[in-house]
Amino acid sequence: MTEENKQRFFAPCPRGLEAVLAGELAELGAEGIKPAEGGVGFSGAMSVAYSANLHSRIASRVLWEVGSGRYRSEDDVYRGVNALDWPQLFDGVLTIRVNVAAVRSPLNSLDFITLRIKDAVCDRFRTQTGVRPSVDTAQPDVRLHAFLETDRFTLYLDTSGEPLFKRGARQMTGEAPLRENLAAGILKLSGWTPDLPLLDPMCGSGTFLIEALQIARGIPPGAQRNFAFEKLRNFDEAQWSRIKTQAESTPAPNPSPAIFGSDLYGEALKLARVNLAAAGFADVAHLKQANMLEISAPAAEGVLVANPPYGVRIGEQDELASFYPQVGDALKKKFAGWRAYIFTADMRLPKLIGLSPSKRTPLYNGALECRLYEFKIVAGAMRREKKEQDSGRRTRD
Repeated sequence: MTEENKQRFFAPCPRGLEAVLAGELAELGAEGIKPAEGGVGFSGAMSVAYSANLHSRIASRVLWEVGSGRYRSEDDVYRGVNALDWPQLFDGVLTIRVNVAAVRSPLNSLDFITLRIKDAVCDRFRTQTGVRPSVDTAQPDVRLHAFLETDRFTLYLDTSGEPLFKRGARQMTGEAPLRENLAAGILKLSGWTPDLPLLDPMCGSGTFLIEALQIARGIPPGAQRNFAFEKLRNFDEAQWSRIKTQAESTPAPNPSPAIFGSDLYGEALKLARVNLAAAGFADVAHLKQANMLEISAPAAEGVLVANPPYGVRIGEQDELASFYPQVGDALKKKFAGWRAYIFTADMRLPKLIGLSPSKRTPLYNGALECRLYEFKIVAGAMRREKKEQDSGRRTRD
């Protein structure tokens, strides 16, 4: 690939998953990989962006850098945007939306600069072609993203369209659904592989289960949806067809994985069954209505993942304070030989659950700071180790 054909991209992702996304992009052939807070920059041919959209389980979008420049005022940004040959990038009959994000920008109003960027693009179209794009903030054909720093702006075209965590399969969601790319990142951090049993004892609408089944069956997360790059002028339909054909011919890691889900509430299981069926996994996962405290391990070893309530409502804090110790007891008594991964924004969990986490990974669910706690379950041992450590500290003191 020549330098002329190499493009620059940025893939946003949930904060805390940047390293996981960087590894994923490397496997897809990306070059110049540079993790940053909230995403990963990389370079490559447009085909790499196609592959990232189809295969990435972690990225939220794939943004194509189309221009940049320095600025001190709104007029500087307008001139820089207007100088780009937008009609060469997409057709003026398409609808657009402009999104702006800024860090330490001296400009007073992001709403105003958003309007100026839109005007700069539309004015370029009108001058050059006589046709200007219309704005559609709900379902635009083309999304433009501008990122403003202290004295520099960067412009991107969104090659994804709808966010990549919208796989195109989930039909219904529960009260606080976990986004698919965050669930996929948690599975990756857990070290789960399709040859290991997986249990989600609080499965809700089934997000963990569906992500795991797609991984086991070798189904790309973007297999059931379309992408914005298909509407750009440089879209290479033959290349895209080859990428999809190659994905379809890749053998599945494990066509018959052992995937288990349960939930205390029957309505949640109904949601899970609807979503599993929509994803093509009807009757593949083993589901049952059960209290997490009463279920037993479905195999001698495996990986348990759970996203319990965070206790954000009045009264829930006290309920969780009594619930977590019972969870610790259930894990110790019934899940020896398993690794448990609990994702929560409740930082009291390690103290209340009565087990010593072997790993704590900071993650964000949107703007909410969370932790992914890893517990290696050994019957009766973890609490003894903690007591012995505490006793040793007292002796030394």
